[in-house]
Amino acid sequence: MERSVYTLVRGADWRTAEARGEYRGSADDARDGFLHFSTAAQLRASAAKHRRGEPDLWLVEADVARLGAALRFEPASGGSRPGLFPHLYGALPVSAVLSATRLTLRADGTHDFPEGIP
Repeated sequence: MERSVYTLVRGADWRTAEARGEYRGSADDARDGFLHFSTAAQLRASAAKHRRGEPDLWLVEADVARLGAALRFEPASGGSRPGLFPHLYGALPVSAVLSATRLTLRADGTHDFPEGIP
């Protein structure tokens, strides 16, 4: 079982979350009815698919134990990708966040990730 899950948050949204004490998600999250997260193993592919070329992007790591039953591991929408993805049904409390790291954007549009992300 995963101990941490990760979400990619735009800088302005993360600053708002810190001020509010919770992250309520992106427009995509609102449309789907949950906050999209990834495991460490899923993170790079998810970033390349959904956040390529975005400056001021933050990697937010959350503690699975602090998220409780609101976090569910489910198939991707439409079964388009193999495996189960973490979905949070509700806002992400800042108190459940283990770290928030601003990602560097490379010239090719991909992001540099911290050590420990495969």
